[in-house]
Amino acid sequence: MFPILFYTPEIPGNTGNAIRLAAVTGAELHLVKPLGFDLDDSKLRRAGLDYHDLAVLHVHDSLEAAWTALEPRNVYAFTTDAQRSYTEVQYHSGDVLMFGPESVGLPHEVKHDEHVTERLRLPMLPSLRSLNLANSASVALYEAWRQHDFAGARTG
Repeated sequence: MFPILFYTPEIPGNTGNAIRLAAVTGAELHLVKPLGFDLDDSKLRRAGLDYHDLAVLHVHDSLEAAWTALEPRNVYAFTTDAQRSYTEVQYHSGDVLMFGPESVGLPHEVKHDEHVTERLRLPMLPSLRSLNLANSASVALYEAWRQHDFAGARTG
């Protein structure tokens, strides 16, 4: 499957939704500190419903700690200033889908980190700034999973 990496997420509801996303797809969710909320936050719990125990969640003290744990083959950093669309990539199992904090996105040094294979964008209207973090992760994850014929998914 495809690990989702949230670099310093700020909004508990987005991470709660991503926990639910990880549970229903079999993805792992990796969070890099500092977090903008406590993992016991009621908004995080409410957004994740009863999926918290079904999701694989890892919290890392730093981005370097995340790289060590993930040992990624490819890392795709999702950012609004990328030139290449997320649909132009052939995803491989284990590729990391990385997203930045809601208010500012990935910092320059993170999206240009030596581990980043490529920066990708999700198309949107030019007059708008960004898409919700959990929604962005969903779009990217489902495209990667679709390319693998939704391996492991319930059929019928």
